[in-house]
Amino acid sequence: MTSTSTVDYQRTDGRALRLTFAEPDGAIRGGLVVLHEGEGVTDGVVLLVASLANEGWLTVTPHIDDGEKLTQQDLLDATDITLEWLLEHGVEADLRGVVGFDLGGTAALVVASHRRLGAAVSVGGQRVTELPRLLDIAGHVTSPWLGMYGDAGDDAGGAEVEQLREAAASANVATNVVRYPGANHRFDADPGAAEEAWQRTLDWFDAHLR
Repeated sequence: MTSTSTVDYQRTDGRALRLTFAEPDGAIRGGLVVLHEGEGVTDGVVLLVASLANEGWLTVTPHIDDGEKLTQQDLLDATDITLEWLLEHGVEADLRGVVGFDLGGTAALVVASHRRLGAAVSVGGQRVTELPRLLDIAGHVTSPWLGMYGDAGDDAGGAEVEQLREAAASANVATNVVRYPGANHRFDADPGAAEEAWQRTLDWFDAHLR
């Protein structure tokens, strides 16, 4: 498994952000920003960063604090800084994407509706008071977006997932919303759904980051 490193990225304007990243062993296909869960950069997030790097992506996760108090501006600021880090490492705009699970899934949709990236993926979407509702922003995504949701958690039932699909379909970019009946928002109780969601994630980035 690819190893990860953590750095304190200092910008010339004085802003700083801690980043954990992993580099592919071979050629870099593009760059991915992983937006972490409410618990922060956990072992699971680090494993995800390394796993995506194994697929050829320069992958980085910003350490964003505050969890339930995360505001949209905090999220966008941290993502912008991380995207600039990728640019400094030679990854052009159309080869940059964002992916998030749980709280990070909500965050990825917020970013996809406010920034033009090559692709975005959300797996689950925890409700956070300070962030907009998924249904309010899905129709405004400006980056090709894939959303995958179980309907057995407390974040989105089956009807809401269907509404989310309809809203996303009105966007001016490619979208796809996939519902996994019986899976929870972390997909940890359904290995089959988790494996399929992982492959869909890789396929989405393969299709759009080129």
